[in-house]
Amino acid sequence: MALQPFHLAFPVDNLAKARAFYGGLMGCPEGRSSPEWVDFDFYGHQIVAHLCLDEAGHHNTSAVDGDNVPVRHFGVVLTMAQWDELAAKLKKAGTKFVIEPHIRFKGEVGEQATMFFLDPCGNALEFKAFKDMGSLFAK
Repeated sequence: MALQPFHLAFPVDNLAKARAFYGGLMGCPEGRSSPEWVDFDFYGHQIVAHLCLDEAGHHNTSAVDGDNVPVRHFGVVLTMAQWDELAAKLKKAGTKFVIEPHIRFKGEVGEQATMFFLDPCGNALEFKAFKDMGSLFAK
């Protein structure tokens, strides 16, 4: 079965900063927009940044393999080559990571490369990759 694109709407406190981050740094083509929202092609998925001053940002964390992971976050599972390329691009851009790029669950089922960082509105993003994509949902 072909993977269907998902749709995710999320709050931002500044549309210009969201455009610069998602459209500029992340390279996501912009779609439709209004003065209150803008949508982006996020690796083939539709994400929509909605202007909402009091909801943007992450507020809580949860312990995962020794890291304090932002509870509210989103991102994409990439190939390992794409993940390495993105990590290098973000480091070169001076991105401050919430959780530095590293391998999580080493030697276990579900071993994965992961990194967390914030958009300029405080929303947390996680990008991950698996050496074996078949372990994405493995128990």
